[in-house]
Amino acid sequence: MFYGVDLCSRLLLGTARYPSPRVLTDAIQASGAEVVTVSLRREAGPERSGQSFWSIIRSLGVKVLPNTAGCHSVKEAVTTAHMAREMFDTPWIKLEVIRDDETLQPDVFGLVEAARVLSEDGFEVFPYTTEDLAVADRLVEAGCRVLMPWGAPIGSARGLNNVYGLKALRAHFPEIPLVVDAGLGVPSHAAAAMELGYDAVLLNTAVAEAGDPVAMAKAFAMAIEAGRMAFEAKPLEPRDMAAPSTPVLGKAALGD
Repeated sequence: MFYGVDLCSRLLLGTARYPSPRVLTDAIQASGAEVVTVSLRREAGPERSGQSFWSIIRSLGVKVLPNTAGCHSVKEAVTTAHMAREMFDTPWIKLEVIRDDETLQPDVFGLVEAARVLSEDGFEVFPYTTEDLAVADRLVEAGCRVLMPWGAPIGSARGLNNVYGLKALRAHFPEIPLVVDAGLGVPSHAAAAMELGYDAVLLNTAVAEAGDPVAMAKAFAMAIEAGRMAFEAKPLEPRDMAAPSTPVLGKAALGD
């Protein structure tokens, strides 16, 4: 549940970099995603050909999560968020404030400041952040009711770079919805995130740039469902020593 909204799917899907509108449409449908992210800058760009992109999204009946992708300052992110709320008619905003262009790592100081400003103005903020506990605490204090830590740098396909940090975040915020956002490359990465107890996964590049985006979208959806089922089934904890699955009691004893 995100800000009081119940969803059936635990997959949130990005809408950039698809080879065609048809492939985008088919991938969203195959994924079962009920939330898609949209960049205001891409929507306003010439490649969107006016309202055609927005028409596709509306026809799919999904909930839109606008983002502030490409923003490098608090002022820029806040201004973009206000424009997105007006254009898409939603209080939801995926907040990105980027510090480094090489890693696309969040500027956590600017992120917290922008989150506070937007939360006070009635936005329901989904902050793209790191797995740092202190930053997460500040974001919750600023009004965020969802946290979206990265798995790895955006588009890197490296999976979960800091499993310990992600597990600590889950343990520290048992009641806050947590979404792994960015850096996943294959469905097993998503399953691993769900096995840690995360509530959802947000993807874009891993699906959009796959050889078959539609098949990959479906594969991720299946992996996320399997990972969540495994978490709820309480998986066996790792052991240092072997533990026989076949009991010794009743085993035949051979004499000399």
